[in-house]
Amino acid sequence: MGGTGRKSFEDRDCGPGRKLFLGRGLSDQTPLAKYDQSPAKSGDDELVHGKKAMGFLEHLEDLRVTLIKCAVVFAVFVTAIAYFVDKFSHWLSWPLEKVRADFPKMSTDLITNSPMGVFSVIIDICLIGGLVLSLPFFLFFVGQFIAPALTKREMKVLLPTCASAMMLFLGGSSFGYFLLTPSTIRVSYQLNEMLGYSVMWTADRYYSLLMWLVLGMGGAFEFPLLIVLAVYMGLIEVATLRKYRRHAIVVIFIIAAVVTPTPDPLNQSMFAVPLIILYEIAIFVGAGLKRRRKDEVINVG
Repeated sequence: MGGTGRKSFEDRDCGPGRKLFLGRGLSDQTPLAKYDQSPAKSGDDELVHGKKAMGFLEHLEDLRVTLIKCAVVFAVFVTAIAYFVDKFSHWLSWPLEKVRADFPKMSTDLITNSPMGVFSVIIDICLIGGLVLSLPFFLFFVGQFIAPALTKREMKVLLPTCASAMMLFLGGSSFGYFLLTPSTIRVSYQLNEMLGYSVMWTADRYYSLLMWLVLGMGGAFEFPLLIVLAVYMGLIEVATLRKYRRHAIVVIFIIAAVVTPTPDPLNQSMFAVPLIILYEIAIFVGAGLKRRRKDEVINVG
């Protein structure tokens, strides 16, 4: 069994420059710490921050601090808006004034029909302004939270993603405020006038409508960014998006019919058409990202 031309089982090779001696205790073996078992990282695969690994509780503490900072910034803006609520209220009545320019007989005086109506108005005004003004800070704080765990390559994706998210939200909010809200009020007034009804809008209903359209459109405009990220992460193919383009258009119009406060085709189209355009832009950008990733794989290979 232990012939001259064969190695003993105890001296059998276990890799370049290493042998496993089964007859010895574990304390006599070469410590694992002496062998470099970490994968090599270079270039864009290196972490942005060379911090030591954090435990689960430390991550929770960082998350708690991030949420506290977001809450503080939001509270500061809400407090400032509440202090100047009369000026903000006048500024937010711009859609009414815009429609009144076309219909001089329309009254822009808002009323309250309940003791708590004015509090609902103040809350809506503070929420609209506080959320829109705090959004850039929210994105910055969230970016700070996840940045230590990202590589340089991932940071190159994070920064334009955050900037795009902010621009899309502000663009959608502006679209809802400057175009969709006046159009909704105009259609509503024309229908009331056609049926001979007197128009006396309550302040709480008006600001609720304004908040719904402004924040709703801001969130809806994030839809193409989610599509681009899904394509980038390989969750969906560009060919699939093109194949189901007609289905997506139908779904967008159904959502527009549910979301828009008036059933007229004009407002539904004003809601749906920008999203359809953004859907096409998302397909174009996603295709570009896919080609870029293929080129990177070829260059690395």
